Amino acid sequence: MEEEFDLIVIGTGSGGSAAASKCNNAGWKVAIIDSRPFGGTCALRGCDPKKVLVGAAEMIDGIDRMKGNGIISGSSINWSELMAFKRTFTEPVPDNRVENFQKAGIHTFHGRASFLNEEKIQVGEDVLTGKHILIANGAKLAPLPIEGTEHLTYSDEFLELDELPAKMVFIGGGYISFEFAHIAARAGSEVHIIHRGDRPLEQFDSELVGLLMEKSKEIGIHLHLNTEVKSIEKKGSSYIVTGLNNGQPVYWEGDLVLHGAGRMPDLEDLQLEKGNVEREKRGVSVNEYLQSSSNPKVYAAGDAAATAGLPLTPIASMESHVVASNLLKGNHRSPNYKVMPTVVFTLPKLASVGLTEEQARDKGQQIKVKKMDTSDWYTYKRTNEKYAMVKVIIDEQTDRILGAHLISHEADELINHFATAIQFDLATKDLKQMIYAYPTAASDLGYML
Repeated sequence: MEEEFDLIVIGTGSGGSAAASKCNNAGWKVAIIDSRPFGGTCALRGCDPKKVLVGAAEMIDGIDRMKGNGIISGSSINWSELMAFKRTFTEPVPDNRVENFQKAGIHTFHGRASFLNEEKIQVGEDVLTGKHILIANGAKLAPLPIEGTEHLTYSDEFLELDELPAKMVFIGGGYISFEFAHIAARAGSEVHIIHRGDRPLEQFDSELVGLLMEKSKEIGIHLHLNTEVKSIEKKGSSYIVTGLNNGQPVYWEGDLVLHGAGRMPDLEDLQLEKGNVEREKRGVSVNEYLQSSSNPKVYAAGDAAATAGLPLTPIASMESHVVASNLLKGNHRSPNYKVMPTVVFTLPKLASVGLTEEQARDKGQQIKVKKMDTSDWYTYKRTNEKYAMVKVIIDEQTDRILGAHLISHEADELINHFATAIQFDLATKDLKQMIYAYPTAASDLGYML
């Protein structure tokens, strides 16, 4: 079948769905394509199912922290029941997305898309011609230069495990490894994280990462830094991981070895060269309007685009709205990356927005840093939370907040208040005037400033 469209969207996640819907609502004939179940990474294989599992781990962690303070231990995670609960969130998504798209009049295609020329896309036996094309098919795990990668398990598969292995080895010290390790450890697994650098989670404040590492070790997670994995070998029903630490060979045995060492744009088999679509390591090369720098018919959003945006669901969604606006009204709108709050959903959570102390000083800005160990504050002491800290970066001249970094069980919600302050250029005196409900974590904001 051959058919013409005003817009062809490759990808049904956050980077593609908004643009598809907005252009469809404006009367455009729109096609949307996905090689995997419709819904995208966040809803099916990322943020949403992960946080269901994190919720169970939070309850176990809370019980452990309150032992001897009115709570009797004894609860544990039943992994198969937890996974069944998780699937109540993920399983309806693909059919619902397809149904909603089709009800709206958007044409759905399932299969791997590839360019035939600058305006034609092939999906299976179908050839689609588009006046405009949006590439928004996300990211995939980056290949690792080690022997035995066929033995690796990936994050998608972890989120579908019917049984949790007794021993797990995570390669890479990024957020995927840490989040899954905190879940697995609280579900009873022996967990090892192997990281080739001297500190994990490099994009976050180093002092707060240090606290998270202390907590990780406290719950039984084994951290192996400055260690490079060289090979994975299957031995019976388990695996042997070989690495080098200071030039010396080291070994680990596990029932599962998981890839947690970074992601890359999922562009390899789109035949971009046939579509005259230039790319770089970070994704499709785009101008300030998210339009391809080499093919004006093509736009890109989310993890598939080489932009300053972090690989986060809200950023992909924002970029998708920007693309829709530029398609419908002509190029006039650029994405705003001023505020990009991000959270590592470990327990406690690690959150960040804006500049770190090091980044602010590198920019030559005159700053003051408000750093407080908040573990003895009422908010955290009432649930016996040992690891809680906040660090706020403030411009000395304007009193504006430049960045905020938190570790605590409340960090994920608190970071949004700091993100709001940065977005709207609020001074610390503005936030101090705000009256918050008490006692809540937000009511501490004035004291943090």
